[in-house]
Amino acid sequence: MADNPMPASADPTKTLPELEVESCSSSSSEDNGSAPGSPVLTRTHSTASTSSMSQDSEEWEIFPPLDKLTIFDFLDQLALPERLEKVNRTVLVQRDNLKKQRDRVKKQYQEQKEKIMKRTDIEKYRQKYSGSVDRILDKWNDTRVVSVKEKISFVVGVSNVFITGFLIGGYPDWVHIWYSLQMVYFMPIRYWTYHKRGYHYFLADLCYFVNLLLMLSVWVFPNSRRLMISTYCLAYGNNAWAIAMWRNSMVFHSLDKVTSLFIHIMPPVVLHCLVHLADPAFVEERFPAISRIKGVEHYGLREMIIWATVPYAVWQLSYHYLITVRRREKIAAGRPTSFTWLRKSYSKTWIGKLVLALPDILQEPAFMGIQYIYAVLTMLPCPFWFYHRGFSALFISAVGLWSIYNGATFYIDVFGKRFQKELDQLKKDMAKWQNSPDTPHGENPPSLKDSTSVDNIPQLDSQATSSGTQIPDGTYMKGRNATTGSLPLSS
Repeated sequence: MADNPMPASADPTKTLPELEVESCSSSSSEDNGSAPGSPVLTRTHSTASTSSMSQDSEEWEIFPPLDKLTIFDFLDQLALPERLEKVNRTVLVQRDNLKKQRDRVKKQYQEQKEKIMKRTDIEKYRQKYSGSVDRILDKWNDTRVVSVKEKISFVVGVSNVFITGFLIGGYPDWVHIWYSLQMVYFMPIRYWTYHKRGYHYFLADLCYFVNLLLMLSVWVFPNSRRLMISTYCLAYGNNAWAIAMWRNSMVFHSLDKVTSLFIHIMPPVVLHCLVHLADPAFVEERFPAISRIKGVEHYGLREMIIWATVPYAVWQLSYHYLITVRRREKIAAGRPTSFTWLRKSYSKTWIGKLVLALPDILQEPAFMGIQYIYAVLTMLPCPFWFYHRGFSALFISAVGLWSIYNGATFYIDVFGKRFQKELDQLKKDMAKWQNSPDTPHGENPPSLKDSTSVDNIPQLDSQATSSGTQIPDGTYMKGRNATTGSLPLSS
């Protein structure tokens, strides 16, 4: 077969020159700043065109128009997977770098945060322990620790003991007057302070009722034998024994404790003076009921308990209705009464556990029954107290010594040990702060006020025998030892 002749237009010798001419014309047009008329036919021009289009995302196209597609564009597409893999490796490397940078920044942030927190904790330690040391040292050395009110209370308490003892020994006929004057002084203060603190329900307790009965027997009904014997039994019974039960203390600087002790111990002291120490002629004229009970109408134990039960029942029923029933909501809201106090104080004893094991509705009647049994038991020795002067004096001395023991316990075991415990705890905290790993190297513990160390504070059981020694309550003691009794008089 004969070969067909090639058209003139397909002659390669003619085509290549045309392409070269067009390429040259395109290059010259680009150099002159004119727009290209046709796609560039070189690989370099294709890459530059792709880079130019990537900078302008709105005009960028993956493929050129079909009418301008050339062989070189097809050749570029064959290298696309390799280019994509290269781009992917670059992205992975950048991601790893960003992750490392993030971890490094995060680590630096945590380190700076820990440094700031340690610095803050150290400052808190410094402020805490410096403040604690300053407060303790101020309390230890300040001469104004004892307030004016506590000074007055101390003077009143000591004067009360002195004047009462003087009247008992020299003028027993005046003891009931001295008692009445103290009632006028103590009771308004007690009402005001208890009402201010929310303790005014305690003013309805039996001890205040007994003092009311004594005032009525002395000033209103001195001829009533039954009222006198009832008052005597309740005063020597429940009222006097409450010094041990309620832990009344002879703490002179506390007006509250002095008042509580006065309410419980003075009624039997007054009755002891009237029954055993006062002039019989004066008693027969001023208190005929006492004279008749001692000389004409002897009362035995049964009569005493019966007549003492009558006013006790009046008080108990009135207390239950006016306080327990009518004030139930306020008591439930937290206002204290004698029942709630005893239930809390004796909750760990066998009798407290017995009462608390009962249903709530039976606890108050059980408490009332136990309280009456307790009152009767305390009345059993009353005939000995009334008809025997020695037994009466011995009993009053015993309850008085009990109150002194409670006061010593308060000063030493409660108040003094509590203050010593604060010092010991402060020393432990400072030692812990010094040995703490959070303390920077070279950091010293908080400095104490006036360069005074806690270790230099004397123990409560240490002695200072030099004259003019400053004792812990802030005052100066001359010519005697500063012992454990030298305590701050503020509670």
